[in-house]
Amino acid sequence: MLKIAMIAGEASGDKLGAAMIDGFDALLDQPADFIGVGGPLMIERGMDSLFDMSELSVMGIVEILKQYGHLKRRLNQCADYILAQKPDVLITIDAPEFSLRLAEIIKSKSDIPTVHYVAPTVWAWRPKRAEKMAKYIDHVLALFPFEPPYMHEAEMSCDFVGHPVTHEPLASDQDIADFRSYYDLGDTPVALVLPGSRTSEVKRLLPVFRKAMVQTCQSHRDLQWVLPTTAHVAGLVHEMTARWEQKPIVIDPRDVDVDFARRMKRAAFRTADIALAASGTVSLELAANSTPMVIAYNMGWLSRQIIGRMLLTDTVTLVNLVSGDRSVPEFIGQNCRPHYIADALSKVLQKSADQDIAMDKTMQALGRDGIDPGQRAAKSVLDFLGP
Repeated sequence: MLKIAMIAGEASGDKLGAAMIDGFDALLDQPADFIGVGGPLMIERGMDSLFDMSELSVMGIVEILKQYGHLKRRLNQCADYILAQKPDVLITIDAPEFSLRLAEIIKSKSDIPTVHYVAPTVWAWRPKRAEKMAKYIDHVLALFPFEPPYMHEAEMSCDFVGHPVTHEPLASDQDIADFRSYYDLGDTPVALVLPGSRTSEVKRLLPVFRKAMVQTCQSHRDLQWVLPTTAHVAGLVHEMTARWEQKPIVIDPRDVDVDFARRMKRAAFRTADIALAASGTVSLELAANSTPMVIAYNMGWLSRQIIGRMLLTDTVTLVNLVSGDRSVPEFIGQNCRPHYIADALSKVLQKSADQDIAMDKTMQALGRDGIDPGQRAAKSVLDFLGP
């Protein structure tokens, strides 16, 4: 039996890992043994997670420094466990601050092959990362078609495997009808608010998003805001929104059956007329649902200063990057201000044709009409390992 160690540190990595596990199951004659750290989706598929994945969901230089001691202990725990288990391969999924350090330790103490899923964004900032990573990563799985040449230049093997978001299920007409009925929405226009899946993101972004929502509703009074959230930040979301005058509908997976919560989230994405979202993979989820969006993001002052000076692109929104145009408005760092965001939301509500074209182009480029990306990723790993 193939033993596969996988490390995921956030919700998007959990999705990638779950899709890859499905891919391995489809390709292998007998099920593999999956060990490491994963989220609820990976655990559902048989992952034996060493601890709760949410402990690794930290972003921003200052935020990581604050939790350095705890993360260091978890890093050593993971390394000791993987070295003792002697898996056939270690697959680290995104979360580079943790996972690449882990791969470096494993490589220095063993001959376990290492694979990293999600190529580093060397085209956006810190271009030397690929060269550094090549010292302890053997093979890379890229989500975007323009990434393999950067990895090859650093002398790592790399395959473009597509993005799982292109093959995730979309809401049916019945799902949408059930969603509107369950939340008593009638024909009310729906707007999504998506402040991220990390505690630090929610704390920083939700107050800004609230002000933008209030300003937007001054000219679009009938909008009903909906906030799908994850279990580990749901309590915080309820606490922060409890006294809002324009309280959003919170889709809390703790309140209902897990499958029902997923159906409601899919329906919300498919139903929404617009979304206000944090920067990240969620922009691709919105594009898959043809939901127009405005992207906004901010981080701690020190993180913003350092990263801002390193950034090589004029956009961080994935739909803009993949489609090649700039139809999705984004407000990053010091531009993450309520009045800027509200003005953009109103404009997109009035006209979204350019985004419609960009979203369709993005989904095609990421493999919407091809083989399931999770299976492509699994096959790439198996091909890399050889017979």
